[in-house]
Amino acid sequence: MSPTALRRWSWTHKWSSLVCTIFMLLLCITGLPLIFHHEIGHLLGTEVEAPAMPADTPRASLDKVLATAQALHPDRVVQFVSHAEDDNNVWFVTLTPTPAPTDDFKSVAVDARTAQVLAQPRFDEGFMHVMFRLHVDLFAGLPGKLFLGFMGLLLLVAIVTGVVLYAPFMRKLAFGEVRRDRSARVKWLDLHNLLGIVTLVWAFVVGGTGMINTWADLLIKYWQYDQLSVLLKPYEGQPTVPAAERGPLQQALDVAQAQAPGTKLSFIAFPGTAFSSPHHNTFFLRGNEPLTSKLLKPVLVDARTAQVTASPALPWYLTALLVSQPLHFGDYGGMPMKIIWALLDIATIVVLGSGLYLWLRKGVQAASPAKTATGSDTGGFAGSALPTSGAARSTEGAA
Repeated sequence: MSPTALRRWSWTHKWSSLVCTIFMLLLCITGLPLIFHHEIGHLLGTEVEAPAMPADTPRASLDKVLATAQALHPDRVVQFVSHAEDDNNVWFVTLTPTPAPTDDFKSVAVDARTAQVLAQPRFDEGFMHVMFRLHVDLFAGLPGKLFLGFMGLLLLVAIVTGVVLYAPFMRKLAFGEVRRDRSARVKWLDLHNLLGIVTLVWAFVVGGTGMINTWADLLIKYWQYDQLSVLLKPYEGQPTVPAAERGPLQQALDVAQAQAPGTKLSFIAFPGTAFSSPHHNTFFLRGNEPLTSKLLKPVLVDARTAQVTASPALPWYLTALLVSQPLHFGDYGGMPMKIIWALLDIATIVVLGSGLYLWLRKGVQAASPAKTATGSDTGGFAGSALPTSGAARSTEGAA
């Protein structure tokens, strides 16, 4: 690599790292409890659990479940209905002032067998809510998501440029060597590089999936404009179907599941909501295998007639989104994978923290030009931005 190319790679790596480091550190810290959000909910007693009943207990009609939830909030409309994450004996009914997307929602947990209210959980308060909002959008909505997405892009740039620079930086050292007999700064520099290169693949996967997740709202809007608008052409100009004119929801559910046998219901989006049309109940069905359980198949059922209008395949960009969301938090392999994700996350926090430490100590390095020129603190990689800016490598393993 020529000196000019080396300087350009170093400059790109340095500034892409410096700009995103603080935000990546925030995302790693807030992401750690989110990996175990379900387990923490059980520990804190905030998870809703259905009472034990015989396995052959019949299920109540979905229309009765909705009526039970609606009776608690008659001034609101039902926006979504979904099953609990690991218990299909609980329905969660989300009610809002209007079908439009909003943070003003009420959730009612209803027993799927007795149609009795189990709880009215609050998902918009508490420690996990704060962690989630900081991790997803910094309490800033779509602009916050897009900003974090840009930070994720800078992270990927920092990772790629860090890989390019790793070989020349380490040319006088053995792979992964930590010089314990040197100064504290040199030891942290070597540990920083070691952890960064070890967590490289994981960092790229988590950083890439996180960036994709920030585009979720825009991808869904594009899907509605690009594909749903064609399917809904016959309904053009018609108003949203009033609740009083809608057919039986249980019948619509049965029709939707018959359309895709071997699937389970993930959630239902009602007419006029972000995931549906003004004229349909849209049933999102998922597979039974570990991978297919994260992929959704939409079935649009006419809200009035309870007849299937269409069952389109999701486009590649929504499939990528659905795969990236659980992968981002290690939701594919159960508890073992979550533990691995947590350990890698902790290692990344060390990488980021050490990167900040090294950058803050760059003044000490600058005060010793002779030492820098000989490469004694840098493993022989003198003359680039890397030795004087540890934070330039701080996100080689960021999440």
